[in-house]
Amino acid sequence: MARTVTEPTAPPSAAGTERTVTRLADGRELVYFHTGAAPRPATDRRPLEPAADRPEVRLDPATGDWVTIAAHRQVRTYRPPADECPLCPSRDGRLSEIPAGDYQVAVFENRFPSLAGAPGAPSADATDPAEGGLHTARPGSGRCEVVCFTADHGASFADLDEAGARLVLDAWTDRTAELSARPGVAQVYCFENRGTEIGVTLAHPHGQIYALPFTTPRTARMAGQAGRHRAATGRNLFEDLLAAERATPERLVLTGTHWTAFVPFAARWPYEVHLYPHRRVPDLTRLTEDERAEFPGLYLELLRRFDRLFGTPEAPVRTPYISAWHQAPREGGAELALHLELFTIRRAADKLKYLAGVESGMDAFVNDIAPEAAARRLREVAS
Repeated sequence: MARTVTEPTAPPSAAGTERTVTRLADGRELVYFHTGAAPRPATDRRPLEPAADRPEVRLDPATGDWVTIAAHRQVRTYRPPADECPLCPSRDGRLSEIPAGDYQVAVFENRFPSLAGAPGAPSADATDPAEGGLHTARPGSGRCEVVCFTADHGASFADLDEAGARLVLDAWTDRTAELSARPGVAQVYCFENRGTEIGVTLAHPHGQIYALPFTTPRTARMAGQAGRHRAATGRNLFEDLLAAERATPERLVLTGTHWTAFVPFAARWPYEVHLYPHRRVPDLTRLTEDERAEFPGLYLELLRRFDRLFGTPEAPVRTPYISAWHQAPREGGAELALHLELFTIRRAADKLKYLAGVESGMDAFVNDIAPEAAARRLREVAS
């Protein structure tokens, strides 16, 4: 049996969250997050061999962006029937990624990761640009984890109560602290994709965490813009941005004592909401207990409003969305601010926003819905 250890979360949680750490049959780490009694220890009885995946990251010489090459993911599990879901608790005759018969929140290393392994040297056929070459590659080192929000296959994040949402927040925070301290990790990214329209291949309510060996292009652009704003004004871009949005009622969606949600002035997606803590912090580990305590209620309200955009309070429709935590990278992120960006590709009940040629080809977005109209609609569907 794999060694199982129960311990407090890191950093400690005032909500009493603990974690139980064990291993799957192929050596991957599995962490249960729970309040109260730990899940009953269970051994992964599947005949799995340790993964031999070798992802790679390659530098695009024209843009300076890193691109991950992970060909082994072509064979990952794709839309299995509910009775074969790998994220449900294990049952007699059906062994899953979760050996326990029940759980509250579970986090484990992805079986088909985009990034895997410890940092290493450049690949043998890579050329260093400093030597005049254009083909630069590195091992795709890092870690990809799956976060199961609940054992209930038919639920979604919006169906959780505030205690359940707080448990997920504690899991995100714990993993951010642990993964960001690992050698070679430049940035930790927690996110959820929901809906087949988004491209989700597993219906069970879950998200993912990437420990990346590079700073993502979007974060790098934000850092550059924040640096230019500091040079021009002497102030922080994101503090000024939040103040400006809080002073613009037309785009406010909801406000709390410690958080504000708004539709950004230049929203790219039909319905896009950014959720900021009022106090600028670099990542989830720096939130205070008061900020953590208020987050679940506000976030659940946002998700439930998204489900009422194209339905009714009595018959909500599960709107496809991406929910993305933006956290500062290990280096070059002093001017950045933790925030969450939530958006959907649905622009009407029967219409999706597909990226057109100017968007996919040139990264120049065109939004069919005015941000002020989107904010108004999100206020109209409040609980």
